Amino acid sequence: MLVDGKIFTSDSSHPRAEALAIRGDRIVAVGSSREIQALMGAHTKQIDLGGRLVVPGFNDAHIHLDIHPADRDYLESKGTDPSWGDVSRSISLETQKAPKGTLIVGDIGLTVFQGSEATRAALDQLAPDHPVILQTFTGHAAILNSAAFRKLGINDGQQDPVGGKYERTADGRLSGTVREYAVLQLNRNLARLTSDAEGAAELRDIFLQATKWGITSMQDMSDTISSDRAVSLLQKAPTPIRVRVMRMPLTTPQGRDTGEGESVLKTNPSPLIEVSGTKWMLDGTPIELTFEPRQTPSLQGPFSDRVFTAIGLTFPPAELKAMLRESLKNDDQLMVHVAGYPAANAMLDAMQATGGKRLWAGRRLRFEHGDGLFPDLIPRVKELGIIVVQNPSHFDLGMGTGLFQNAQPLKSLMVAGIPVALGSDGPMNPFLNMMLACLHPNRPSQAITVEQAVIAYTLTSAYAEFAEKRKGSLEPGKLADLAVLSQNILEVPLPDLPKTESVLTMVGGRVVYDAKVVTVR
Repeated sequence: MLVDGKIFTSDSSHPRAEALAIRGDRIVAVGSSREIQALMGAHTKQIDLGGRLVVPGFNDAHIHLDIHPADRDYLESKGTDPSWGDVSRSISLETQKAPKGTLIVGDIGLTVFQGSEATRAALDQLAPDHPVILQTFTGHAAILNSAAFRKLGINDGQQDPVGGKYERTADGRLSGTVREYAVLQLNRNLARLTSDAEGAAELRDIFLQATKWGITSMQDMSDTISSDRAVSLLQKAPTPIRVRVMRMPLTTPQGRDTGEGESVLKTNPSPLIEVSGTKWMLDGTPIELTFEPRQTPSLQGPFSDRVFTAIGLTFPPAELKAMLRESLKNDDQLMVHVAGYPAANAMLDAMQATGGKRLWAGRRLRFEHGDGLFPDLIPRVKELGIIVVQNPSHFDLGMGTGLFQNAQPLKSLMVAGIPVALGSDGPMNPFLNMMLACLHPNRPSQAITVEQAVIAYTLTSAYAEFAEKRKGSLEPGKLADLAVLSQNILEVPLPDLPKTESVLTMVGGRVVYDAKVVTVR
């Protein structure tokens, strides 16, 4: 049992308590310290919380568990939007240090991606003997040199996959710029260059850090690692926390690969691993505007909400109806990446045309990001029972000067009664993400409270995976997934939230991280 604490349960009917009791992997009682201590038996272990805050274990509703080749050097970058001069200097320095053939990877932002300097030819000149991949920090586009194309088995005759693009020069050669589903294919190829031993070791490091932050569940969008390989690696690691693997199939020049991962879909390979749900990307992001030319005029000037209406669709509208039919046929939750207004509107239209509220209201289709959900779309999202998974790290892009007048809703979604879950899709630290949700730097009027952020990161994230009856809040009968925190996040100033860690993390009543701070009797 855990006593003498401040317990935030995420349960609206009983939000606060002092203590709780655990038997096996379940919570059996929540109440005052006196009430819980009265249940104590001869062999009961008692953890004295010393007034510390306890919250349900965090459930990252949108994460990508990536693995990388061992022979990879990462470029040091000046911020999220370095200049071409900074990037080219970093590449030159790296080629002088790294052995020939070493893969060089770096992140770029709007400045380099919008410009004309970064091309395959320019990278070939800088690094003729090193594969170079410059990826936009969103992961939706990349610029490669010839050595990188060779390493990944891509040549000038490569066909575009549906929903992806290999851009070309006037003579038909690959220009170096790769977009959307073509990037996913490249990343999948990179992951294949990573051994299972290396991949399992990377995952162990990720899970260790997760437990230090009180994360007890992850919902993995399996793009870099195919869902079947993800299951294998999770078992090899093995995972100490709960992981939901969600299929994120690739595409071919002929169409969407709907069969990818079917062998593991709707399975529970272990008590901590399950496979369910399928995700498709319906558009890109405001950085790349899907397939628009890199020098698109609409990207110039202050970054504002107008770009969210310019993001084109990755698939034609007919494919959206096909995705919905597949979801029904497989009885499988559908998740769609929708960053812009056109894709969100198109999916809402497709849902209306295939049954509307009567059919879809209870199926919990998910909009991942939903940044382009302008006010006119919110009633339709509510009517169709859609869950919106927001990523607070996107609320601080650091691009331009203007506020997003209509984009990136958060508070207004909650006010409308739309379930909002939180996921990282970037820095994994839940306390950093909660700070950004509670400040919303891009649109402060949409900021939420810390209590709302905790619920979105726990109970609503569980609801987003049909698991709210077994986890997500600290209630009798639910799984004992919880975190004892180093400071009271409900009381500290918002800028101090990212300093928080878990001092004790439990998954199913089992301690998976212990900083040796609390007293166990």
